[in-house]
Amino acid sequence: MKGAVSFGDQVEISSGDSSSSNTDDRKTESKWMKNTITVDQPVSEWDSEDSILRRARMYQEYMKVVPLPTQRGFVIPLTSWVGLAASMKELYGQPLHYLTNVHMKKLDSMRFGSDNEDVPLDTIIDPSKAEATIWLIEEVHRFTSSHHYIARLWLADPMYHIHVDAIFPKLQNSSK
Repeated sequence: MKGAVSFGDQVEISSGDSSSSNTDDRKTESKWMKNTITVDQPVSEWDSEDSILRRARMYQEYMKVVPLPTQRGFVIPLTSWVGLAASMKELYGQPLHYLTNVHMKKLDSMRFGSDNEDVPLDTIIDPSKAEATIWLIEEVHRFTSSHHYIARLWLADPMYHIHVDAIFPKLQNSSK
């Protein structure tokens, strides 16, 4: 992933498979994406409490249906938590939850001023354990976070969108 983008930016995902069974998958993906705020809307519509709450609800619902990767086991070198998270997103084609991204940034900031601040994390923490830790945190955020809590955070931070990943993986049709 190159970086986070706002909800208004459109991202087209193509699996290269043109079978008709993908139609329902695309509808599921589009349901969340079509209701997002577009760039040409007035700023007042972007930051109203109702608008933020609605987007937080749609975001949380979407993150609940994005499956966590089941095939893991890569050893990813890491120098920082944010760096490991970025590598995982790229490797697995998975977004990480807004709260997970914020948490990774906090974990890195906790190292500032420590004796091992400049030491790569993979010499301190086993990379497999670090990755497993992120997936565990991700699972908690995806399945237990309240959209009301997320909305409160977003209302307090006008730049929240930099922690929302612009990766939209192909979703499996839940009606199969």
